[in-house]
Amino acid sequence: MIKRILVALDLDSDTPVATRYGIEIAKRHNARVTGLAVVDMGSIDSTAIGGGIGSMYYAEKLRDKLTDDARDKALKLTKTFDDICKDIDHIELVEEGVPFERIIEDMKFHDLLIVGDDPHFFYNHPDSRTDTLVHVVEKTIGPTLVVKKKYRKVETVLVAYDGTDESARALRRFLVLQPFGTDLDLVLLNVHKGNNEESMFRLRMAQSYAEAYGFRTEVVSMEDRDPEKAILSKSSSVDADLLIIGVHIKRGLTGKKLGKITSFMLEHSEIPVFMDH
Repeated sequence: MIKRILVALDLDSDTPVATRYGIEIAKRHNARVTGLAVVDMGSIDSTAIGGGIGSMYYAEKLRDKLTDDARDKALKLTKTFDDICKDIDHIELVEEGVPFERIIEDMKFHDLLIVGDDPHFFYNHPDSRTDTLVHVVEKTIGPTLVVKKKYRKVETVLVAYDGTDESARALRRFLVLQPFGTDLDLVLLNVHKGNNEESMFRLRMAQSYAEAYGFRTEVVSMEDRDPEKAILSKSSSVDADLLIIGVHIKRGLTGKKLGKITSFMLEHSEIPVFMDH
């Protein structure tokens, strides 16, 4: 059951699509949609200090101007959101702080996050990439629906299931929440490196679980040494409208980042991705 949906509002072209998905899911579940715009104070502070102004006075003036500009853009985003969502239960929030921290905090009281695949939130320089998504996916207690540039009616769903806790959790969240209802075709895919018997065992267990929730299912076992490309190829061949994956977070010397398959899907998939970790 879904009762509250959080839509992250940004200046990129994904935000109207994210809002449309939020409205569709809200209507199906009689849920409320929250549009959240975040003024990225950390980026504003670092830009003002690092601007080479040579004076604390002028640095503070620059900070004030950047903050005012960002607030103005955030308010325009929420106004547009309010206009689009006029026929459903919704609220708008403008908050200040570190974007991923604000999203994580608000997700404690929402069932689903919907966001574009490259959120920025630094409204003064929307082309600047941030690490918002990786932090949100790792820390948030709910699932994330990452949308693309175009809306698609969800009828066929490809589930990349490898038997890990992450993939099982993503599948379970989708089955329990049923964001697009149960009148869907679920294609359960396991990409393996040669053990077809084990692959089919995993798939049959997942299939039985999905069918208990009323979903139509099909299982596909594929042997391939390049799982991310195999998943993408299968997504295209079944004309999937949504991809479900479990998310792995990698930790290295340069910080945290999404795992190889997750990063590949977010970069190359042309359909929305439902994720959990």
